[in-house]
Amino acid sequence: MKFFIAIALVASLSSLALAKEEEYCQNSVLTACSSSTFSANSICNARFAGIDHIEPEVQAYINSQLTKSYDYLLLATHFNSYQKNRPGFQKLYQGLSDRSFDDTIALIKQITRRGGIVDFNTRHESPASVSTQRSTLEVDELHSLALALDNEKQLAAGATHVHTRATHATERDPELAHYIEENFLGKQAETVRKLSGYANDLAKLMKVPDPSLSVYLFDEYLQKQ
Repeated sequence: MKFFIAIALVASLSSLALAKEEEYCQNSVLTACSSSTFSANSICNARFAGIDHIEPEVQAYINSQLTKSYDYLLLATHFNSYQKNRPGFQKLYQGLSDRSFDDTIALIKQITRRGGIVDFNTRHESPASVSTQRSTLEVDELHSLALALDNEKQLAAGATHVHTRATHATERDPELAHYIEENFLGKQAETVRKLSGYANDLAKLMKVPDPSLSVYLFDEYLQKQ
């Protein structure tokens, strides 16, 4: 009886050792890396730490950045028309559009560097993806600043959400948390502060019977920024 128990124990330990060995790329590199197709189950990839749990939040933030980029581009086009003719506002929103698009590309590079895949056909919800209901982006100067401020607060909330998940999730991802902190949190805070100042300044300037001159001078100020 002891002999059979010993054989069973050795077999069990051998199975555990074999399963443990399979967790390492070096033990299955020939089979794992011989295929040209990506496999999420492969261990010979660039995924580590908590990327599996945080990737959906980053995907949602990428979608939000890209959506905001298009929104700002429409605002810039609106104020660049011959009817509105506000080159200062056009410059402001074109800059925000370019920044959001560049941030989208940077986030895509970060996710793929960590072994992920960006899928724009899959929608993920995040604080940054919740937008105010609006029927058009053809708004006046003051309301466009309010809209841009709301957008930037949503993007700041999205970056904070990703950072919090990377820092406090069950499987943390310090590298991704550091990346978000270094490249997004401070920048978003500065943009929120700038736009809130613009909105408050223009609101005060428009408290006159005919605010057209005030808006014109404010647009001239934006051109110089």
